[in-house]
Amino acid sequence: MSYSISERVVFMCGIVGFVGKSDGVNFILDGLKSLNYRGYDSAGISVFDENSKFKIIKKCGKLEVLSTAIKNQKTVFGNCVLGHTRWATHGAPSDVNAHPIAVKDVAVVHNGIIENFLNLKKFLKSEGYFFATETDTEVVAALIDYFYDGKNCIDAILKAASKFEGSYALGIVFQNKPDAIFALRKGSSLNVGFGENENYISSDILAFRGKTKRYSILDENEICVLTAGSVDFFNFNLEKIEKPVLEIDCSFDEADKGQFDSFMLKEIHDQPEVVRECFSSRINASDISFEIDEISNDWFTQFKRIQIVACGTAMHAGLFGKQLIEKIAKLPVEVSIASEFRYCDPVLLKHDLVIVVSQSGETADSLAALRLAKAKGVATLGVVNVEQSSIAREADKVVLTKAGPEIAVASTKAFTAQLAVFCLLSLKFAKELKAISCEEFLKYCEELIEVPARMEQMLNCKNEAFKLAGQVYKTNNLFFIGRGSDYYLSLEGSLKLKELSYIHSEAYAAGELKHGTISLIEDGFLVIATATQSLVFMKTLSNVKEVKARGAKVLLICKENSEIEQNLADFIFKIPNVTDLQAPFCIAVFMQLFAYKIAVLRGRDVDMPRNLAKSVTVE
Repeated sequence: MSYSISERVVFMCGIVGFVGKSDGVNFILDGLKSLNYRGYDSAGISVFDENSKFKIIKKCGKLEVLSTAIKNQKTVFGNCVLGHTRWATHGAPSDVNAHPIAVKDVAVVHNGIIENFLNLKKFLKSEGYFFATETDTEVVAALIDYFYDGKNCIDAILKAASKFEGSYALGIVFQNKPDAIFALRKGSSLNVGFGENENYISSDILAFRGKTKRYSILDENEICVLTAGSVDFFNFNLEKIEKPVLEIDCSFDEADKGQFDSFMLKEIHDQPEVVRECFSSRINASDISFEIDEISNDWFTQFKRIQIVACGTAMHAGLFGKQLIEKIAKLPVEVSIASEFRYCDPVLLKHDLVIVVSQSGETADSLAALRLAKAKGVATLGVVNVEQSSIAREADKVVLTKAGPEIAVASTKAFTAQLAVFCLLSLKFAKELKAISCEEFLKYCEELIEVPARMEQMLNCKNEAFKLAGQVYKTNNLFFIGRGSDYYLSLEGSLKLKELSYIHSEAYAAGELKHGTISLIEDGFLVIATATQSLVFMKTLSNVKEVKARGAKVLLICKENSEIEQNLADFIFKIPNVTDLQAPFCIAVFMQLFAYKIAVLRGRDVDMPRNLAKSVTVE
C-alpha cells in the first residue's frame, strides 16, 4: 500500500523516537526540525548515559537553542532516544515544562491533553510523589512509575492508560530497559517507521526523511514495542496484532521551499497547480467524479439537509460551500464551528449529511463531531488532505483536497483546495438532484477549468499587492468588509493578517456595520472592502461610502471592469474580470500576499507565527 507525503498527517507538538545500534541523536534533531513548522515553544531529548541513566536536555525557544546545548555537552550519544517539540497547554513555555519529562524510572514525551490530571495528581501526591512541573505530562510519567514493578513495562503503561481521560500519543522509555521504546495512542496520532537494525516513531512521516519509506500507523487504543531488531503491536487487551506496512512512494523534495524565502510564499505560488489538479482529475466531459470512494451518483440524491463542520480556515471554506450549495443545488446547509457542534446537542435527522472539513484530518474537535454524527446514524463525508488520517478513515465517504504538503502554519493552498472541492461538490449535488440544466452544468465546469490561469494572473500582480501592503503595514487596527462570498473571503483575509502579523483586525458582513460596529470608525481607520459579487456590488459600495464619510481610509478590491466613483477609495486593487464563481480564488491569493508582506515588513516569522500550531489535536 502506498502513501504519499502529500497526504501526510500533521499535528500540534511533535514526537520523534529512535532505537537502534547506532547513534540516534542526529536523527532526532533532524526529525524535530522536520516537525517545527507546526509551531512550538520548547524542545528536548532524552538519552541514556554511560551508566544507563536518563540524560535529559531540554530548552525553551527555538531548536537551535537545544542543538547548541547538546553540542556544548559534546558526549551526548544514544541508541535509544526520544525527542519532542512542545506547544504549551498545561504550564507556561519553560525549560522545566518542556518534554521529555522523567519521573523516577520513566521518561515520557506526550502529545494531547489528560483532562483529569488534577485528580490523578492529587492521588499521586498522597502516595508521596513530588511534582516539579505544571504539566499533565508529568502526571503521565508518575502514574506509569506508580504502577511499574520494575519488570512489566506494558502492564504499568496500560494500567496507567486506563486511568487517563482525554487524548494522548505517548513515547515512553524505562531506565532499566534502555533498548526499547514503548508507544501508544488514544486520540492523537503516531506513526512507526521500520529501518535496518533500527526503528522509529514520529508524529509525522516527514521525520523519517532519509531513513525509511516503510511505516505503519498506530491505531486508536494500540501499543507498540520497538527495539533495534523488532517491532511488536498489541491492542489494549494485550492481544498481538499484525499491522499493514505502508510505503511512502514519492520524493520528500516537495517539502523543500526551493527558490522562495519562506514555505508560505512557495505555497501561495503552488496554488494554481493545486487547483488545476483538483479540477482536471475530476471534471470530465459531462460529469464530476471523486475517485477515492467511487461515490455513486445515487448517493448524492438521498439528503435533505447538509451540515458542514469545521474550524478556522476550514470553516471559512465551509461558509463558501454553504452559499454555493444552496445557490446551485438548492439544498439547505448549516455551518457549525466544530468546537461548538458536539456540545450544543445538534439536531441530526435521518436524511442529513455531515461534511467534516480538516486539512490534516486529525483536528480534535472536527474528529469528535464526526464521531458524534456517526453515533447518531447520520451519513458523513470527510474533506481532508490526508488519505490515511483519522477523519478520512472514519468518515463514510472522503474527498481529498490534493493540496500537497503545507509546511507553513498559516494555511494557503489547503484553503483554496477546499474552495475547489466545495465547487465540485456543489455542482455534483446540483447535477444529480437536477437542480441545474446540462448547459448550466457545463458552463460552471468551464468556469472552474479557467480558475488556475486566473490565479496565475494574480500571482503576476504580487508586486502591486506588496506595494499596497507597504503603504498600510504600520496600522494596528482595521476592518475587512464584504457581502456574500466576499464576506467569507474577508473572514479568511482577516484571519491571515492576525495569524501572520499580529495586527488586530475584524471582518464584518458589510451591511452589519451600521448595526453597531461603525461606531469604531474614526479618522484614518483602515477598512479593506471587497466588492466582486455582481448581485451586491452596489450595496457594498454604499457601505464603503458610509465608512468613508466617517473618516476611514479604504482599500477597495474589485474587478478590472468595475466602475468606481473618483475618490471613493484611497487605494484600489483590481482583480481580473472574472466570474463571480472564480472571484474568491483571486481574492484569496491577494489576501495571502497582502498579509504575507505586512508580516515580513513587521519582522514576523511568516512560517511559524507565535502561539500557533498547524493542526489542533486537543480541545
